[in-house]
Amino acid sequence: MPNARLAGRYAKSILDLAIEQGQLEAVYADMKYLHAVCEASSEFVNLLRSPIIKADQKNSIINAVTKDKVSLLTNSFTNLLVKKGRENELPEMAKAFIEQYNTLKGIHQVTLTTAVDLSDAMKKSIEDKVKAENEFATVELTTKTDERLIGGFVLEFDNNLVDASIARDLKDIKRQFLNNDFVSKIK
Repeated sequence: MPNARLAGRYAKSILDLAIEQGQLEAVYADMKYLHAVCEASSEFVNLLRSPIIKADQKNSIINAVTKDKVSLLTNSFTNLLVKKGRENELPEMAKAFIEQYNTLKGIHQVTLTTAVDLSDAMKKSIEDKVKAENEFATVELTTKTDERLIGGFVLEFDNNLVDASIARDLKDIKRQFLNNDFVSKIK
């Protein structure tokens, strides 16, 4: 089972070491790569979490996946994880590292979900609006499409949720009718 506290501690350790050695940007790129690999391949994550596969086999597979794609520091880190039996936490560690890096650099993750694809100009406009309204220096905008929204958008950032979708409006209207909210106003 993933352990967020453990992942955060290991991420903090590699972050501090990367800063100390002047390799923060390289390790950040490596962690983004590892995070992308873990997101794209459930087989890789299952391999990391498998108690049946031996540590030396896991190490050789991780090295094959990361060969010539990660720095020496990150490679040493993954080898240490396997040696300590913590390789199963690698996906969470990569995610925690990225979050800690973003906090350190003042980068805010913003997720925008819409019913249809947006133009680049509209994305830029929304990004600028979020920056201005919240006084953010840097915003990293991620967009998704979900046809179930029908229209409008859902904006998520820093534990905030702005749901301005048609689907939510319809759910609110349905709830009002089911609760008979309008009956008292008719009299």
